[in-house]
Amino acid sequence: MENIKLIWDFRGPSSSQTAAHFKIHLLEFFASEKIRFIDSGVEPVNEVHHYTFAVIEKHHLEVIKSALKPTRGQLVKAN
Repeated sequence: MENIKLIWDFRGPSSSQTAAHFKIHLLEFFASEKIRFIDSGVEPVNEVHHYTFAVIEKHHLEVIKSALKPTRGQLVKAN
């Protein structure tokens, strides 16, 4: 099974807090839609660019993509 890392970028002086807050809503969405995720988190790029990510199974992609509109995504090797 292929996995996808979906990424939502946030920029600006409050990007860290925005990315952390978005992660809360992301996990709430997964719970309400009963979507299993593999990993999630917030990563800094620099002091004014942070991103929230979620690693999902590829078959969930269309549901998440249409509802939450990630900025970008990349294939991830499954363990």
